[in-house]
Amino acid sequence: MRTTAPSRTWFITGASRGLGRAFALAALERGDRVAAAARTIASHDFGDRYGDRLLPLPLDVTDRAAVFAAVTTAAEHFGRLDIVVNNAGTLSMGMIEEFTEAEARAQLEVNLFGAMWVCQAALPHLRAQGSGHIVQISSIAALGGFPSTGMYSASKFALEGMSEALAMEVARFGVKLTVVQPGGYWTDLYTGGLTTTTPLEPYGPLRAEMERQWAEGSVDSEPRLAAEAMLELVDSDDPPLRLLLGSMVYDLAFDLCRRRMDTWAGWERVSRAAEHAVPAPEPA
Repeated sequence: MRTTAPSRTWFITGASRGLGRAFALAALERGDRVAAAARTIASHDFGDRYGDRLLPLPLDVTDRAAVFAAVTTAAEHFGRLDIVVNNAGTLSMGMIEEFTEAEARAQLEVNLFGAMWVCQAALPHLRAQGSGHIVQISSIAALGGFPSTGMYSASKFALEGMSEALAMEVARFGVKLTVVQPGGYWTDLYTGGLTTTTPLEPYGPLRAEMERQWAEGSVDSEPRLAAEAMLELVDSDDPPLRLLLGSMVYDLAFDLCRRRMDTWAGWERVSRAAEHAVPAPEPA
């Protein structure tokens, strides 16, 4: 870990609320500069104490041209970009059969493509300076699919697959990437960022069962704790590709991995029997 961290410039999406706001405040409080992007945002949302170290940027991450313009504005305003946090996201809940095409595409537009556009816009700046750290805010939902969060999980699985490839592609340029998988935090994702499908009657009992489980087992934390972990992450000289935030998500990750390994081992004979190398067939 670094003993002292020089002042750096952050570009944070979804910065007006929840985890994004907590990340922005933590960076500003330590003396860093922040380009805070969100659909609706203004300097007074953070008070008046940060002066020109705070640059609020109204931004819809699904608008690729607007993303490129916002990143360019931030880079020109501050002179560089050091940490890019793709935090903007929405949650669409519903059983897979219930989703309309528009609803399914909208989930991917924000959670996958929005992050992709930000990465594409930021990388020329990071590559030119030979350094930078991209942080992708994923979710516990990327550990596995669960009833009624299938499309949300799909968007986060896709984000993580893209990010793994991207991490290898940009490492040679001195750019680091970390996928952060948070558990539950007290944000307004379940209110301002939540949409739901039109329920189909056959799924009523399953929906009621899931709602009971969440009501009984939901344990959320203060966003401040995630922000403290974020600072420790970006201060590291050797940040991990993945970082779990929270005991619940940590335990769940190990549990799901063990179950998958057990299943793979149980079907090892079938898996291995499905492969037997042969020469390429002769052209017809």
